Amino acid sequence: MSDMSGLNLLWSEVLGGGLGAASIWLLAGSALTLMGLLGMLLPTSILRKLLAFNIMGSGIFLLLLALRPPGPDGVADPVAQALILTGIVIAIAATALGVRLARRFYQLSGQTELPEDRAAARDD
Repeated sequence: MSDMSGLNLLWSEVLGGGLGAASIWLLAGSALTLMGLLGMLLPTSILRKLLAFNIMGSGIFLLLLALRPPGPDGVADPVAQALILTGIVIAIAATALGVRLARRFYQLSGQTELPEDRAAARDD
């Protein structure tokens, strides 16, 4: 029984105490954005860069969620929600286009890495 009270105390401290819910969203969004940016900069295959792009986009959505202005009377701001939903739809369309382009590049060249990435990997 004491374990459950300790867990409840931990959650109340995280959510209502020193570290607020917005801080958790900011921390998670920043971490995802940085991981995605790192994945985009490293010379890897096209599909890995596409996955890193999606991870970075998810982090940006979390940052927008954490930084949204409060609406009137504590109600969530509908403009921020509309922006995030529109961004998700655009990210899905961009991902579909990127997968199609990557498949076509593989069919034409037989390679999964761009020539610039291969040259950069050889220089290291």
